Amino acid sequence: MAVRTPLFLDGSDLKELSTAQVTEIVNQTVYQYSLNPSVVLNIVNNSGSLGTITDTRLQAGASATSVSAFPGEGSTAEPSVVTVNYSKINETVTTDTITADDGKAFPVYYTSSGHIQAMSLQDMKDTFLHPAIDKLILGSLTTEQGGTYHVATSAAVTGSTNLGLCFADTKANVSAYTAAGIPEALDQPTTVQSYYLQRLDGATNTYQLPVQIRSDNDLQEYTDTDFETLLQNWIRYTAAASGDGYRIRYSYTTGTNRGSGMVDGRLNGSGNYQQRYINTDDYRAQEFPNGTVTTISTHYLKIGKS
Repeated sequence: MAVRTPLFLDGSDLKELSTAQVTEIVNQTVYQYSLNPSVVLNIVNNSGSLGTITDTRLQAGASATSVSAFPGEGSTAEPSVVTVNYSKINETVTTDTITADDGKAFPVYYTSSGHIQAMSLQDMKDTFLHPAIDKLILGSLTTEQGGTYHVATSAAVTGSTNLGLCFADTKANVSAYTAAGIPEALDQPTTVQSYYLQRLDGATNTYQLPVQIRSDNDLQEYTDTDFETLLQNWIRYTAAASGDGYRIRYSYTTGTNRGSGMVDGRLNGSGNYQQRYINTDDYRAQEFPNGTVTTISTHYLKIGKS
């Protein structure tokens, strides 16, 4: 590992960036990623690449009738489980063509012998790119994770851009089932909580431009555009295609939780047996969902390095 201390122009003098100034460039690298992420999540109707998570709920059992007496509870169908699959989050990775390291592309630093030398690609990774990736994949939800994703229980989240519904927790709407309505429709759900995929917004920061070697081997300060383009190209490539274990990837199974857990809750009752008398030739009975809501499973969007 080779963390370098790049040089900058202080008037006509070359000076080494402070630790804080290096961190500012790391933060600018994060911001550049937020402007144009290379690992993108979006909402699709089905068959999202992250896989399937499920919501379950109870529905009523089928009604029973008799011409002579109410069907007994033991002969009526029990409430059953309805399963709804959500496969709505899709990951797309874009691998850019990047500028080759020609020995002059990256900022310069003082070697141990006092010579001025351009940073290597590995130096860039160790000094700027890998620290930026480490910030991007944290579980916190700040501008330092700009361009990455989380799940929220609200469609409107300050500092994030809503991409759409990714999951909903439903349960049987107990109040919708009545004895007077037998035969009731079996599945009468209500939404307990909706969950939304959000992309975190980034924020720019001030930083000190470093110095590079020109094509004529003289030194000059980078322009804002040139240096920020360099940072963006390389952080996008690192997140998409790093061979050092610094690719950003999303999952439901591996990594750091990002945002709200998506809860699948379900009523735990064994059935609310009800009767309805129509006339001497029409006796009806049906079992409705009942009980208290218990958590069946909790799904998390996760982010990590691979």
